Amino acid sequence: MAATQNHINDFVVKISTVNGTGSASANGLLMKAIFRSGVPVSGKNLFPSNIQGLPTWYVIRANQNGWLGFSEKVNLMIAMNAQTYQKDLAMVSPGGYLLYDNTWPRDKSLHRDDITTLGIPLSQMVNDHFDKARIRILMKNIAYVGAVCALLNIDLAIVNTLLEETFASKPKLIPGNLEAIHLGYDYVREHINNPLPFHIQPGAGTAESVLIEGNTATGLGCVYAGATVGAWYPITPSTGVMDAFKKYCQQFRVAEDGKNRYCIIQAEDELAAAGMAISANWAGARSFTPTSGPGISLMSEFIGLAYYAEIPVVFIDIQRTGPSTGMPTRTQQCDLLLAAYASHGDTRHPILLPADPNECFHMAIAAFDLTERLQTPVFLLSDLDIGMNDWMVEEIKFDENYSPDRGKVLSDQDLENVENFYRFDDPDGDGIPYRTYPGSSRKGVYFVRGSGHNRFGKYTEDSDEYQQVIDRLLVKWETAKKLMPAPLLQPAKQSTTIGMIAYGSSDDAAREALSNLAAEDIYIDYLRLRAFPFNHDLTDFIDQHDTILVVEQNRDAQMRSLIKLETEVSPSKLLPVLYYAGMPISAESIYRETKAQLAQAVSV
Repeated sequence: MAATQNHINDFVVKISTVNGTGSASANGLLMKAIFRSGVPVSGKNLFPSNIQGLPTWYVIRANQNGWLGFSEKVNLMIAMNAQTYQKDLAMVSPGGYLLYDNTWPRDKSLHRDDITTLGIPLSQMVNDHFDKARIRILMKNIAYVGAVCALLNIDLAIVNTLLEETFASKPKLIPGNLEAIHLGYDYVREHINNPLPFHIQPGAGTAESVLIEGNTATGLGCVYAGATVGAWYPITPSTGVMDAFKKYCQQFRVAEDGKNRYCIIQAEDELAAAGMAISANWAGARSFTPTSGPGISLMSEFIGLAYYAEIPVVFIDIQRTGPSTGMPTRTQQCDLLLAAYASHGDTRHPILLPADPNECFHMAIAAFDLTERLQTPVFLLSDLDIGMNDWMVEEIKFDENYSPDRGKVLSDQDLENVENFYRFDDPDGDGIPYRTYPGSSRKGVYFVRGSGHNRFGKYTEDSDEYQQVIDRLLVKWETAKKLMPAPLLQPAKQSTTIGMIAYGSSDDAAREALSNLAAEDIYIDYLRLRAFPFNHDLTDFIDQHDTILVVEQNRDAQMRSLIKLETEVSPSKLLPVLYYAGMPISAESIYRETKAQLAQAVSV
């Protein structure tokens, strides 16, 4: 076999199992144990959209430098699914290791000279120690966790603590799990050279960090922002947002008298959910609806109503692959143009683009402030990779002095001081009118129109009056540019005429790819976009470079198209760097495509 480099705290473990066998908890246990060892780590669950029976993989990446994006390398494959054994074998990087259950003989053709194969009789061991069939399946997963702990030098005391925390409410389950852990651990210690050349050395790289999924952080952000109403129709991969919102509402939104101070409505479809969220915002609550691409398509009619009637509402889109049903449990960045111009007619919608769960939390809060300040729908555009996977991020910090920005809302006292109130008038010249809540002074106007109206709120089919309102909405769009989060610039270590743009979950892989390119003296400035509409930071960045690589996870280069539509930059400058196969984007793919694009640009 090929020699394996001795990489301390730098490796990728991929675990191949069958969906529905309880492997998720075992894999999470292993990933958390690495985190508790003080080593930066991430976990990505690559699972099918059925309930059980199909192959599933879990990828754990440990990297002491903090590069935790998806990686194409596999140093250790845990092959627990006989149906995918050949595929799993092919995934192992040269010099890597494959661990399998050798209770039964392996086909001699399933062999590679450039890797090391480790056999452990996992089934035999658990069958000898546990009676019930279902328990044996579950304990086999826990047994391989013990084996990997020995192979990677993970302290079993950490695993024991995690088990005690996991089963704190069911302490009777702890002894059996500990027994299974020791079955795998002890076998490796007795029969296999350990630890492997790549393994854990405890450190302090996870201080002041947490492991959290994006959907959980988003739901928490909604509660912190003051949202009290959530309307939804379940759809993968957005369901976790409402699950988290419900969980935290039950913790923080229940009054001393036991009454709920929140309302969660499961609608009959996505269109109804959008209507409920819009209505709640119109009535004065902070409300939102979480969904995914197909849901945004169905909500388009109501999105246009909220835009034209100028009602605040937050749409949270956890993107998945499309079109149509697509692959519900795979990730992409393919709803960008859909969200930017959702609904018929002339519409434009502000979009927030978080890159990790920490930003999901803070941008959820920002979304509610922006939607009420601008009186227009605001989209939070996450994706399955961020939403449903475990990310190590800085500990989420709460601003104890935070106060929601409700925007231009007139109180009864305010209304007493105005002669007349017109809902769609623009006295401040920023494109944003004033509004009132239902139940306030009779001077307030609660009636809204999705049909043609003039600045006074009256129905009209007069061309000039209609155009006056539509043009005023463009003034609001210009105001929005000043309020959206600015892009973040990461200059190269040397002066360069090449720039790279990325956004959302592509960020981590893009920065790692840039680091690898810099090691080859290819220097590229980097700009991460965090919002739409764009401001002058984007156009200045493009003007300052001869070549711009635009990294994104969709086939049609939607961000590149959006930049061309919304700016006057030269399209020839913008070179697409694309990945859209449904897996999280990797630094390796960005590196390869960047070099290919630059080589082609030089040859032209």
